[in-house]
Amino acid sequence: MPNLRLADLTAEIEANVRRALLEDVGSGDITAQLIPAERLAKATIITRDDCVISGTAWVDAVFRQLDPRVAVHWQVKDGDRATANQALFHLKGPARSLLTGERSALNFLQLLSGVATHARHLADLVTDTQVKLLDTRKTLPGLRLAQKYAVTCGGCHNHRIGLYDAFLIKENHIAASGGIAEAIAAARRIAPGKPVEIEVESLDELQQALEAGADIVMLDELNLDEMREAVRLNAGKAKLEASGGISESTLRAIAETGVDYISIGAMTKDVKAVDLSMRLSL
Repeated sequence: MPNLRLADLTAEIEANVRRALLEDVGSGDITAQLIPAERLAKATIITRDDCVISGTAWVDAVFRQLDPRVAVHWQVKDGDRATANQALFHLKGPARSLLTGERSALNFLQLLSGVATHARHLADLVTDTQVKLLDTRKTLPGLRLAQKYAVTCGGCHNHRIGLYDAFLIKENHIAASGGIAEAIAAARRIAPGKPVEIEVESLDELQQALEAGADIVMLDELNLDEMREAVRLNAGKAKLEASGGISESTLRAIAETGVDYISIGAMTKDVKAVDLSMRLSL
């Protein structure tokens, strides 16, 4: 599946930001009213952590929607590595607007940069292998596209976006469909042209999936020897994806088996936000 592109996310970004501002600002920022409306200010946003940047377009959208008079001057771009105490961007405009938009803007940037940083760490562990690391659907509700975009900023790749753009036939689907071959045949009838991926739990099931013409076969919690044998048996017929029980300690060894993909739910599910700080001056 192709990676998300920022150019395709314009409407999504605007919608994400509208919801965030409605949630945070609501009927108005009563604390910001302490500040005279005409007072102008500057602000610098720094990172307290080493990180990979993602989410600049969401920050821009926060201040564009909140107050177009606010100028945002970036010192970094998505995908850049930043070091602790580095300035990421500067703001200039009405003091009320800078303070009202601060939390929504930083929430997007700290979360998405956290995803990108984790993704880059994982990608670096397998940097000289041919494997592609994939995200999953284990994302924060309402922020799936944002998180999946952040994954690409960290050098990893997108799996299917949702339940609509590719088949992923798992154990329960197979049982309810009558078997591996039956499930794959039904998928071809239902949506010709959509990628068909099927989960297998043994080498025997792999053979069945290959004979039925699967595009991608997910090897669910096979051990390393079984994965190496799966690569041999597959011989390029389908793409092979390792999944289940993946950790940093096993990632490299799995990549070296020769599988094409490794999917990692923790890439978007277990996210540590980057620590950011805004410093205001008049």
